[in-house]
Amino acid sequence: MPDFNQLSRSIRGLTALVTGAGSGMGCATARVFSAEGANVAVTDADASAAEAVAAEIVARGQCAKAWRLDVASRDEIKSVINAVAAHFGGLDIVINNAGISVRIAIEDQAYDEAWAKAISVLLTAHQRVISAALPHLRKSKSPRIVNIASTEALGATALHSPYSAAKAGVVGLTRSLAVELGRDAITVNCICPGPITTAMTARISDEHKAIYAKRRTALGRYGSPEEVAHMTLSLCLPAASFLTGAIIPVDGGLMARNA
Repeated sequence: MPDFNQLSRSIRGLTALVTGAGSGMGCATARVFSAEGANVAVTDADASAAEAVAAEIVARGQCAKAWRLDVASRDEIKSVINAVAAHFGGLDIVINNAGISVRIAIEDQAYDEAWAKAISVLLTAHQRVISAALPHLRKSKSPRIVNIASTEALGATALHSPYSAAKAGVVGLTRSLAVELGRDAITVNCICPGPITTAMTARISDEHKAIYAKRRTALGRYGSPEEVAHMTLSLCLPAASFLTGAIIPVDGGLMARNA
């Protein structure tokens, strides 16, 4: 009988960088990872939001530090990632979560501007963060990258074409880098959240959320940011060392439902 290879399911002591961690799924991810014993770099374009999340984590006796990071800035990305690695003594996990909501018709005069911003923040930023983090990830014993896309990358909604195109690009980037970085034992996976209760969906009334969820999802409800964060955690466990290039919907069965 072969020996039982007991793989670690703990991220205690590892360092994780989360972009867009000042609210929503990024905030939930920072909380979940710190509760599991990771050192968490809480980054966000809103410095005060990042600081508030980090302070809350530290108040619970866990480890976190905040940095302001505008992912549209190549220089800020490099500077912050190097600062994080210097502060915590390395970098093991990168969570590309920062995002914006873009809703616009293709014939709108501002469409080109919206398109450029969507691609910059939702796609280009991902590859820049990964590129800047690679020298540090290559030194890690358990290097993990998780890109947060959307079910809009797998289906589509009218008036969201810049957003959908960028998120579809994240799926392609994930698969390509999983192949490219596999030789370094760096796993690269992607989560596609469906209807989640966040600031981006706050403008939708509870009544319309309930109607949509019952009509479109198998579970009949919106998900919570924590439910996405826990899937992200699962992808980052040392034991998840043979999972790479995966595109995982966390959507309550939205993509599975045909009618």
